[in-house]
Amino acid sequence: MEAQPLDALDLKLLQALQLDGRAAFSRIGEVLGVSDQTVARRFRRLRTTAGLRVVGMVDETRLGRTGWIVRLRCTPDVAEQLATALARRPDTSYIDLIAGGTEVLCAMKPRSQKDRDELLFDRLQRTPRVISVSAHCLLHNFYGGPLGWLDKIQALDAEQEEALRPPQVEPRSGPVALDTDDEALLVLLGRDGRATFSELQSATGQSESAVKRRVERLRSSGVLYYDVQHDSASLGQGVRAMLWLTVAPSALADTGRALAEHREVRFAAAITGQANIAASVACPDTGEFYRYLSEKIGALQGVQFVETALTLRQIKQLTYEPSR
Repeated sequence: MEAQPLDALDLKLLQALQLDGRAAFSRIGEVLGVSDQTVARRFRRLRTTAGLRVVGMVDETRLGRTGWIVRLRCTPDVAEQLATALARRPDTSYIDLIAGGTEVLCAMKPRSQKDRDELLFDRLQRTPRVISVSAHCLLHNFYGGPLGWLDKIQALDAEQEEALRPPQVEPRSGPVALDTDDEALLVLLGRDGRATFSELQSATGQSESAVKRRVERLRSSGVLYYDVQHDSASLGQGVRAMLWLTVAPSALADTGRALAEHREVRFAAAITGQANIAASVACPDTGEFYRYLSEKIGALQGVQFVETALTLRQIKQLTYEPSR
């Protein structure tokens, strides 16, 4: 479906959901000065016109796990098939076809070293027509994860943001341990972050009060956060690209913090490999992308080299929806 322009209330609703994906429509309506029925209607419409979906996500670092970015260079005839196979895996997200359709880019969150090695050293290496595999460990996130790009659109004023902002996450004091009931809830919220407590109770067999306590504990510990899936074009982001920056080590932290402040940046992290920062950016068009590179990236001290690759097609965002 062709993207439709969003109005001011649409943008406010999107940012409200980015702040608190489980906020009641009545609460959002109260803060925005509209009825809960209006919020519900807008939510349903945006699901169709802008691909809106609230998803419960797991902050793997809170579990002592490490994320990876995997670049797969392959022949064009297998790129989409490979990307689709990866998209079906529950431990992947943000799968794009880039570089003229000869490269698949994939964010991977393996649950264990065994799962990581099985994918990187076994399956992908033996996949026909895959020319090369490069895996980059995420060392430090500057932007992304619980910090979503919709936080940057400034549709809400400061008072509205404060009213909708959820309680702060507890300081990290070591990896959080999950049990099977926690895992079951996270799987369900990963499909629908706004599933009601009664729906979660019915699906898990736990009491509603127990479900509520578990969800609140997972959230307060930082393991669970909510993200908003949406079509970039609906927000005027016609061009998306990956940047691979080679930065002097002494400038790594400052460069990462500067990138996090850029409106164009959706994700930025320090990584292993020849390039030591990876960033995902979005701009209205190629002209704006050029200006971003020449003016904002060009102004960053310590950046020695930049590789760029435009996203041709996104196969998976937070979840995989083959029908879309």
